Amino acid sequence: MQFFKPLETAGEEKKQSATATEKVKCLIVGSGPAGYTAAIYAARANLKPVLYTGLQQGGQLTTTTEVENFPGYPDGVTGPEMMEDLRKQAERFGTDIRFGIATSSDFSGKPLKVTFDNAVEVEADTVIIATGATAKYLGIPAETKYAGMGVSACATCDGFFYRGKDVAVVGGGDTACEEASYLAGLCKKVYMIVRRDVLRASKAMQHRVMNTPNIEILWKCQVEDLFGTNGVEGAVVVREKGTPEEKKFNISIDGFFLAIGHTPNSDVFRQWVDTDETGYISIVPGSTRTKVPGVFAAGDVADHVYRQAITAAGTGCMSAIDAERYLAEQH
Repeated sequence: MQFFKPLETAGEEKKQSATATEKVKCLIVGSGPAGYTAAIYAARANLKPVLYTGLQQGGQLTTTTEVENFPGYPDGVTGPEMMEDLRKQAERFGTDIRFGIATSSDFSGKPLKVTFDNAVEVEADTVIIATGATAKYLGIPAETKYAGMGVSACATCDGFFYRGKDVAVVGGGDTACEEASYLAGLCKKVYMIVRRDVLRASKAMQHRVMNTPNIEILWKCQVEDLFGTNGVEGAVVVREKGTPEEKKFNISIDGFFLAIGHTPNSDVFRQWVDTDETGYISIVPGSTRTKVPGVFAAGDVADHVYRQAITAAGTGCMSAIDAERYLAEQH
């Protein structure tokens, strides 16, 4: 698996020399498909965008080994390679890319202000929030050990690699049921591992899962560990953990899918923008506008439904166009 190349030294120098009074037209926070696509469009519109990468340069895709469903890569591409291509394209049109983590914001007036690393304050006419969302994991060491080798948080992204094989989905909500149903159409067998003795999903989703022959629900179960030599080969499951009826057993699987939710990376901005109960930023339908004039949200931080690289890139494009039109209206 390839890893992201470090940013050029010049970029680091720019970060160090930035001051609290720096003013930019367009500030982009985040470096996934949404952030980089926004940068490409904003740079071509002569907005001279400044993009701060965040902690994970390239976003969630940098933890994905193979991407086969993004248009333009007929033979597939690794996540890190694709994000490197997007970074180079954004830089080609003049995007100023810097490493830094947004630590606070102030959208109470104009100009808009975002502080990075508790040290560098950037004032901006427009801000595009493209900070993404982070998948929730169980917290067992094996999830890290087998990342990209059988562990995934996106069945739509990676299910294709497990055609005709046995897999497991952890979770009991709508997302877990949707992922299990999707995988059931590709895989030989799908185990749903549910902590409780009921599903939290809607009645319709429960009915679909219960009536899919190759889905088996393991009730009152938790995953304790994963095992395998060159990838996931099985899971250690505990039923009724902590009770007198506790029982430990193994299941044989090739893929392990987490479907216990995502956490949108919106904390720094929640004081100013509207979010839903989970933290996904609310935008005006048909646009990327938030309730704060000049502030836009793109990608997974505002999308709890699709969460795909291609949809994130699409909203990244929209956010740059929205920002350009907003600035044009101010003159």
